[in-house]
Amino acid sequence: MATSMAANAGVKPGGAVRKGKSPLRLAVERFMQNRLAVAGSIILLIIIILTVGAPLFTHYNPSVIDIMNTNAPPSAAHPLGTDQSGYDNLARLLYGGRVDLTVAFSAGIMTLVIGTIYGGISGYFGGWVDNLMMRFVDVMMNFPFVVFILFLESVFNTSGELILITVVVITSWPGSGRFMRGLFIQLRQQDFVIGATTIGAGTWRTIFRHMLPNTIGTLSVLVSFAVAGYVGLEAALTFIGLGLPLSVASWGGMLSSASNYTAMTTQPYLWLPPAIMIVLTILSINFIGDGLRDAFDPQMRS
Repeated sequence: MATSMAANAGVKPGGAVRKGKSPLRLAVERFMQNRLAVAGSIILLIIIILTVGAPLFTHYNPSVIDIMNTNAPPSAAHPLGTDQSGYDNLARLLYGGRVDLTVAFSAGIMTLVIGTIYGGISGYFGGWVDNLMMRFVDVMMNFPFVVFILFLESVFNTSGELILITVVVITSWPGSGRFMRGLFIQLRQQDFVIGATTIGAGTWRTIFRHMLPNTIGTLSVLVSFAVAGYVGLEAALTFIGLGLPLSVASWGGMLSSASNYTAMTTQPYLWLPPAIMIVLTILSINFIGDGLRDAFDPQMRS
């Protein structure tokens, strides 16, 4: 009986105190038990290493064309061949991953930062402040995405990573803002927030010191799913000519340049590698997101 009571109290037999595991450590252990999440992490890490270390795997410049060596099949000099413009496909595949991941991670993080700050303020204060801020969100959620891209490209007379990130962030943050507003409304009713307010904690201290840390798990999940979505979004926009220019190496640009009958039927080395990289990246990030969701909220697991 004494041994059982000591174990329940966190005390080892003999009087030694057993140190409990922190919530973060428990979350990490649950994440590591998810095989798909671990596999996704390994695949994403390999993709990041390949793209960041692109100069180690190819000596070709993805922006330099060789007009004397166009539509070349895979060879020792060009493992993935060259496209119709003379670009080395392997170089564009590796360097293009940098562009896609940069756009996706930048847009995902900035979207969540803006949405968290905006939704947190709205949910915390409530009342007329909440009503006014949410009406603005309603307007932004109906903002024409494609029209905004065309407007910015016509104003600046160019298209590139910065414009694409700007458009994605401006048109995507209202969704995360509405979600975080609901989360902060729930947190506002929790005992630890009420207690902090009762003892005289200021508004911003309550938000950033007590409420925001309790959203880290949710934010990490939202970022992972947002990044996965933006990888596919960049590829889709570039494929239809509304994203990055074809002179910029990207997976969507490689698919767009190979979108003809000849390439699709007889030159799979032009479109298959970027398609595989897009699918693997999206799947791996989604697996990581599922693992994070289960790790931070065990009740969500089946």
